[in-house]
Amino acid sequence: MQYLHTMIRITDVDASIRFFCDGLGLQEVTRHSNEQGRFTLIFLAAPDDLDRAQETKTPMIELTYNWDPEEYKSGRNFGHLAFCVDDIYALCTHLQAMNIVINRPPRDGHMAFVKSPDGISVELLQKSNSLIPSEPWVSMTNTGSW
Repeated sequence: MQYLHTMIRITDVDASIRFFCDGLGLQEVTRHSNEQGRFTLIFLAAPDDLDRAQETKTPMIELTYNWDPEEYKSGRNFGHLAFCVDDIYALCTHLQAMNIVINRPPRDGHMAFVKSPDGISVELLQKSNSLIPSEPWVSMTNTGSW
């Protein structure tokens, strides 16, 4: 068995690309639009996985945009995506500067949660040992659900 990808349905391509690529730093590997099926598939990979993703198509996130409007219930029932990051404080600061809510701040220097524009929970984990707990993160409370 081999893990291939995780598919997430999205409602706004630009907002999702802004979140996943500009915010989290993922990179687009490939994009395919199907006029007959009326959908677009966008495959993303983390920078450290990019070479492998281009060669094997794994591991990746598949963003699926259905052209006909459809209401999706909260992404929370999906669970969450998780990424290791080099500096959780720097990434959370970057996301805040983009007006992305840090739903569960990295108070412990190790873990944070944010949500995509479609409500998909994304867990951010410090790659190496936890960073030393510091402000403003230590004092921040949770916002919404994660």
